[in-house]
Amino acid sequence: MKILISDAFDPSLPGRLASFGEAFDDKSRLAEAEVVLIRSKTKVTREYLQDAPNLKLVIRGGVGLDNVDRAACKEKGVEVRNTPQASSVAVAELVLTLMLSAVNRVVDAHNSMGEGKWLKKELKRTELMGKTLGLVGVGRIGTEVALRAKAFGMKITGYDPYLQHHDTVELRDSLGAVLADADYLSLHTPLTDETAGMINRETISRMKNGVIIVNTARGKLVSEEDMAGALKEGKVRALATDVWYSDPPDPGSPLLTAPNVLMTPHIGASTKENLLRIGDVIVEILSGWEKK
Repeated sequence: MKILISDAFDPSLPGRLASFGEAFDDKSRLAEAEVVLIRSKTKVTREYLQDAPNLKLVIRGGVGLDNVDRAACKEKGVEVRNTPQASSVAVAELVLTLMLSAVNRVVDAHNSMGEGKWLKKELKRTELMGKTLGLVGVGRIGTEVALRAKAFGMKITGYDPYLQHHDTVELRDSLGAVLADADYLSLHTPLTDETAGMINRETISRMKNGVIIVNTARGKLVSEEDMAGALKEGKVRALATDVWYSDPPDPGSPLLTAPNVLMTPHIGASTKENLLRIGDVIVEILSGWEKK
């Protein structure tokens, strides 16, 4: 078996794959590969598949599959798998990190200290306890976020059209019902034709004044222009985002210069533990696939 490791994984992965055949990271050898391992950077398009005549299996280390043309893979008989269970904790912990950093003014406090300032009275904090967290999407990651937010004493509501019941989250029957109540809004839905740009001027207008929005899902769920406007107006108190329209974002993105934006470079799944878990799942997938 020839396995192309196309994106960044834990350094131990090539050694763990040795028992399955040859694992390599030379992308010029795509035509030889029977298995391709990707994360977010590699896009498995119809054109990509044309250059991979021997490809039989694509494994996406992570949750979403929007960088894989699944229809084209199906036409060519290429199986597509992912590792959704591996990344949930890593992303959930980043969500809480961003929420806590935003309301505790951590970045402002750190930067001001480096500038020789002492803004003890100026930097006002607020608490998570007693606030309502609205989840858009209550799958694996949303559930892990809810469990952690509950420990902070938050009330947790959510909207997910695929769920009728949840042990931790008070499900609402519409997105609007979640938007209206949320002090914090966290996005955990895939990017589809229906969800693209779902956070826009109209939906923001239905939110509380001063809402804090966290996006660790997909950048294109949010209209950048509308969000930048809402931040300038103060309708949205803060946006904490780990995801962008592209990696890295276009230098002209209005979010890069909008006020009260807490930014990270798509690091939600990049914990050491998560990369090891992804490796575990890849080995499990290949073990089962090899026996077919």
